Parts: sequence; C-alpha cells; structure tokens
Amino acid sequence: MLTRKQYELLIFIEKRLVEDGVSPSFDEMKEALGLRSKSGIHRLITGLEERGFIRRLPHRARALEVLKLPDNYIAPKPKRTTEESTPISSTNGFAPNVIEGDFNKKPDLPSAPADTMQLPLYGRIAAGTPIEALRDHSNLIDVPPSLIGAGEHYALEIDGESMIDAGIQDGDTVIIRRCDSADNGTIVVALVDDTEVTLKRIRRKGNSIALEPANAAYETRICGPDQVKVQGRLVGLMRHY
Repeated sequence: MLTRKQYELLIFIEKRLVEDGVSPSFDEMKEALGLRSKSGIHRLITGLEERGFIRRLPHRARALEVLKLPDNYIAPKPKRTTEESTPISSTNGFAPNVIEGDFNKKPDLPSAPADTMQLPLYGRIAAGTPIEALRDHSNLIDVPPSLIGAGEHYALEIDGESMIDAGIQDGDTVIIRRCDSADNGTIVVALVDDTEVTLKRIRRKGNSIALEPANAAYETRICGPDQVKVQGRLVGLMRHY
C-alpha cells in the first residue's frame, strides 16, 4: 500500500515520462508535491523503489523507470485525430497509446485515498513556538483512521533527535490528541512558560514537573507546577522512507 505522497509522486513521474519521455527533476517533483525540501523526494523515491514501482537507471541523470502502477490507477484514454482513427501497430503488433498533454500545465494529482482522514498539520515542533501560533488549517495531512480515536487531533513534524530512543526521529510526523492533562510517563506536547513547545515524556513528583527526553545526549528539564501546560498527548506516528 502506498502513502498518498508516494502515490502522487508515482503518477506525476509516469505522466511526465509519457508526455516528455524523460523523468522530472527533483525540483519539479518537490514543487508538484508541495514539499519544502528535496530530502522528502529522496525518501519517497526510495520507498517506491523498495516496493518495486520504479527503478533508477544507472549512469544516467534524471533517469527513472516506472515498473508498475497501482491497481486502482486508470490511465487516461488516448486522444486521436481523424487521421489517427486506425491504430498503427509496431512490428510486434502493439498499438502504442498517444496521450495528448499540455506541457505548460501541471498534471492533476490524484485526490487522497478514501480510506484516510485529514488532520491539520501545524508545522515543525520547535522551541519558541506555541502550538496556538502554529495553527494553519490550510495545511492538511492524510492519516489512516486507525491512528485516530475519539476527540480532537492534530499533527506535528518532529524537529530534532531528543526522542529517538522512544522511536521518534527527526522528520517524523506525530499524531497528537488534544488534552490538558496526562498520566505520568506519557509523551506529551508541553508548553513551557507560555512560549516554548516541546515533545517530551512528562513526570510529576511533588511540586515539580520533569520533562524527560529519550536520548542520553539530552538533559531532563525540571519545571515548576505553573510553568508547564499540556497541549496534547502522543497517539500515533507516521514515517516516510
């Protein structure tokens, strides 16, 4: 099963190969999918290659070959002129499809699969940015319904490696259920001093609140009872390879 972005990239590459005879550049792929960096394209291509949908042709720049397409993809029907009404067969009896394309127009990318739900993706969780300031409902992400339970949810992109021993890596997308309290040991989105947001494991002891990283290279932060506000707890994680 492909992620939405993998599906979009595969169809975009296929359309460009049909129209131009050459695969698009990484910059063109990044722009078409609305990604902020080419590293995301590298991960998507690697994922498609591992799943057997494409392969990279050695010793050639911008050389990708589509090996197969998703079962639910319906290729556009070829448009023929009057002179082309009779199929022209090649030497092996195969009638090639001629697809008419507008090379100045970006191809329409497929909509999200029906078995996903959309959540607001507020941005990268980083120090100095309250969650309220990150809210931007124009940026959405498709999430499997199995990752979402009752209540309000949102997504954040991880910036940093402070939680890698909990399986949370830089660039991952985490699914957060909005709440204002959490049990000890829960990984939460914590707002510190009304200015700084962080994803850490929370522990309370007496009048102190500890925000624990999951990486020995980072120190546990001890805060007072009025310094920390819980803004949600971790309920899921998504990763592109």
